[in-house]
Amino acid sequence: MKHTTKLWVILAIGALAVFLEFGLHLNLWAQIIVSVVGSLISLSMLIEMIKTLRSGQYGVDLLAITAVVATLLVSEYWASMVVLIMLVGGESLEDYAAKKANTELKALLDNSPNIAHRITEDGSVDLQVDEVLIGDKLIVKPGELVPVDGHIIKGSSMFDESSLTGESRPISKGPGQEIMSGSLNGDSSITMLVDKLAKDSQYQRLIKLVKEAEETPAHFVRLADRYAVPFTLIAYVIAGIAWFISKDPVRFAEVLVVASPCPLILAAPVALVSGMSRSSRNGIVVKTGDVIEKLATAKTAAFDKTGTITDGQLTVSQIVAFEGHSETELLELAASTEQESSHILARSLVKYALSQNIDLDPNDSLEEVTGNGIKAQIKGKLVKVGKLKFVAPESSIEELEQTTSYVSVDGQLWGYIVFSDHIRSEAKETMKTLRQHGVDNIVMLTGDQENIAQKIAQKAGITQVFAELLPEDKIKALENIATDKRPVIMVGDGVNDAPSLATADVGIAMGAHGSTAASESADVVILKDDLSRVAKAVEISEDTMRIARQAVLIGIAICIFLMLVASTGFVPAFIGAMFQEVVDTVSILWALKARYSKETAEKNR
Repeated sequence: MKHTTKLWVILAIGALAVFLEFGLHLNLWAQIIVSVVGSLISLSMLIEMIKTLRSGQYGVDLLAITAVVATLLVSEYWASMVVLIMLVGGESLEDYAAKKANTELKALLDNSPNIAHRITEDGSVDLQVDEVLIGDKLIVKPGELVPVDGHIIKGSSMFDESSLTGESRPISKGPGQEIMSGSLNGDSSITMLVDKLAKDSQYQRLIKLVKEAEETPAHFVRLADRYAVPFTLIAYVIAGIAWFISKDPVRFAEVLVVASPCPLILAAPVALVSGMSRSSRNGIVVKTGDVIEKLATAKTAAFDKTGTITDGQLTVSQIVAFEGHSETELLELAASTEQESSHILARSLVKYALSQNIDLDPNDSLEEVTGNGIKAQIKGKLVKVGKLKFVAPESSIEELEQTTSYVSVDGQLWGYIVFSDHIRSEAKETMKTLRQHGVDNIVMLTGDQENIAQKIAQKAGITQVFAELLPEDKIKALENIATDKRPVIMVGDGVNDAPSLATADVGIAMGAHGSTAASESADVVILKDDLSRVAKAVEISEDTMRIARQAVLIGIAICIFLMLVASTGFVPAFIGAMFQEVVDTVSILWALKARYSKETAEKNR
């Protein structure tokens, strides 16, 4: 039975009991009804508490059960009914608060692009987004959502990407610029070329992440459990002393009815869901609530280099074709091989080839070798693109000290393509901000060459570098981080980062242009191509945990004060039970502060 339904049932039974006692003067029947309902709910709570204890956790239901049973035993059945309404009402309020806090995430599910307009020789035809193929040309009309990821080949317009990145201002985009599925086109039609299938496009991936976040049970009660044992003991001690001094068992019940466990049960989850909501508005999808706790206490951050510390906009700076081969031919084969890869070098190479009006050939038997490169059959030839030791292991040439993709055809080295890498403008400030939030140990883990990695790290303000690593080496490096330097954050964007993201305590994927594998392996996905959002995620997590602790402690403090007052006999059980609603309301409203960000407060000033 849903909490809201259960609440209405209890309210109806309460109304019936009131009518029996005050309308028909059937006091006994009213007491019997309340006692039976109270006993059944207490029994169900006891069963749930036993399950919780068996799972190795400690819950706070014992106080609520004791309060209901104690009030029934001393014939304070109206107080018992109020406690029952409070408990079930609190659960319903929790559902409402969680739903309210999660609005931004759920809104995505109701706004998914479904139709695309494919350009054909006879005009255009409408089709489902799942039927769109890479290389198709689509028309996106004014006011429509971009159906899949791609880039503009004709026209220009303003695009609202707020549902994807949290950026409220529309962005002007023209030919050659990338557009993401789910972004809203402004007042001009554009023609786009499809770069990714619907299942791999940004919006559909985001929806999948949101569904994961909704379906994955978050271990929210952990924060409350830290306070549950001492709070329960304090309540029993105060109640026991009051009973002992007064020699009246009613005094025991009067103390326990104000010992509301709801600040512990509700405050932490409401705050954490609110923090997830605030994150989503900042272009950060946090998949589970317990990730917030880990981020708030992180001590180490490890970063991949290419596409993470660097801006993901590598440019082709040099094409060298060996004797007997042309640069155009080399570029055509390499780009044709790389056209379906999501690796940053592949994207940059394909983008450059298209800008040079190179026609890409279809590839067969495509195979991406993580950390080394990619190979495929192009026009019956085996083409390999990637690191020298993968492409041509028998070659005697020296590997360049630059970011380079080597190209071989049927085992013969044909040449290489050199890329220039650019550090993100926000990288250095991000490292500085992370250190301000207690993330003191910052390292770079990269498969690139040592000298290239060191130069980039120095510019970004990173002192510790591990270079020339394969994916398994990155995992070992993360596992070897000392216990006192944990929790560990790993930030990356490529396919080769996926194992590392899954290994770290918190994996953060740069999802704006990153691979699907990286996003699926990560605990957090940054939707906007902005490294500073990593520091923002830590900041939001710290704020959220601070507010969650405040909400719990404020509720506990009010409860202890009310217990001390109730121990004197000045607060009847019925009135004390009513006070619980005040405690619950204060705790939940305080916890909801985590939903309203500093950014919103500053904007409203």
